[in-house]
Amino acid sequence: MAASPTKETKRADYASTRDQADGAWIAHVEDGSPAWEAGLEEGMRILTVNGVELRDIIDWRWEADGRVAELEVYVPEDDEVYACVLEREAGQDWGVDFTDVLFDGIRTCVNACQFCFMAMLPEDARASLSLRDDDYRLSFLQGNFVTLTNVTDDEVERIIECRLEPMNVSLHAISPEVRRSLIGRRAQRGIDVLERLLGAGIEVHGQIVLCAGINDGEELHRTLDWVEAHPSFTSLALVPMGYTRYSKRFSSSFSEDEEASRAVVKLLEPYQRRARETLGITRFQLSDEFYLDADLPIPAAETYDGYPQFYDGIGMLRSFLDDAADACKYRAAELRFVADVLASRGERVLFVCGEAAEGVMQEFCAGWREALDLEELPVSPFAIHNDYYGGDVNVTGLIVSCDLLAQLPSDLTNIVVVLPEVMFNFDHVTLDGDTQEHIIDELESRGAKVLISQTNPHDLLDATFALTQSCLHY
Repeated sequence: MAASPTKETKRADYASTRDQADGAWIAHVEDGSPAWEAGLEEGMRILTVNGVELRDIIDWRWEADGRVAELEVYVPEDDEVYACVLEREAGQDWGVDFTDVLFDGIRTCVNACQFCFMAMLPEDARASLSLRDDDYRLSFLQGNFVTLTNVTDDEVERIIECRLEPMNVSLHAISPEVRRSLIGRRAQRGIDVLERLLGAGIEVHGQIVLCAGINDGEELHRTLDWVEAHPSFTSLALVPMGYTRYSKRFSSSFSEDEEASRAVVKLLEPYQRRARETLGITRFQLSDEFYLDADLPIPAAETYDGYPQFYDGIGMLRSFLDDAADACKYRAAELRFVADVLASRGERVLFVCGEAAEGVMQEFCAGWREALDLEELPVSPFAIHNDYYGGDVNVTGLIVSCDLLAQLPSDLTNIVVVLPEVMFNFDHVTLDGDTQEHIIDELESRGAKVLISQTNPHDLLDATFALTQSCLHY
């Protein structure tokens, strides 16, 4: 069986509330490291390495790859620039972290995509949410999807020379007129750059945001044929266009059309079959929403090729279901302990999730109940309807505070509320601008115990098991 994504998998921080760094500012220096021994400290700024100005963390890694690195360092307290030499042993880390991975600013989007989610945000959304990043470096570093329409020739050469792969590229369509309609006047530049990268053997993970009546049907066939002819595409994800109640262009998608969703699944099947026969991988993959919208079973784990596009919603449900089955089979003692402690204290657990995940969360709870041969179990999902965004938005990662607090009961006495970590950014802020601390305070004022957990079944069990263990000491 194909492995599930590991807990160490990083998710990109798409909506940070922190100011973006301007330069290679040092955030932390490890005690005893070469950087510490050279006198580097938090708050200093590295200007050059071996005479090369730093644009981003890629330059740092590339230029400081040897045993010795000659730096120019700006020290704010002195308002002076000093020379500094770092030396290290083979395999030793320099021991310095930066406040950001980009030192010269983020590359923003130059397109006018019909389906752009940023154009469907409420007017009072915080400013950082409307930052339309389209930076090839974040594609390599964080897995963000980019169109390549704003990449210069020098940057193309940099990608090739430094082997910045895989690149995660939004393709959407291949016909020039369809691409221009979908993306805007710079659509062809994206294809020109992509073909140069593919010709140089750069590995690419592709994405198509599928819009009914625009890039599906025959246009989708043409796009898939083009990808099929380019072996450097190791995966291609198809995700349905999503819309909010603020959209001025769209008011429906595949989520409202079971037959249209089934047609997409059927259209992709021969491409998947040929890829498995010739390459040994499925390669062409549909997001989980298509199977939910089509009311079809989620494919087996093997079809997801190790989950290369997990955080694009490709295989999340299958991974969850397999991990849930694994937890119920091999961690029965912990399941029993949690259930017994909850029952003895008259408490129950609510796993907060989006409506799209409610079904698989119910399966996890049902499997837990069956593993213990219980008629009742004080553990259940609590799905939040997304009124804030509206439209067909229903995923866990887009849960906001105002919906959460409005829909959870006012009396949460004897309730353990498990909040999904993914609803917060790295600054612990929700998409509607509330803080994790405030939400916890509000729920505790209603009588709840509050946990924050990743949404993997093993993490959910770990969190509730740890809580119930601590309950024995109350």
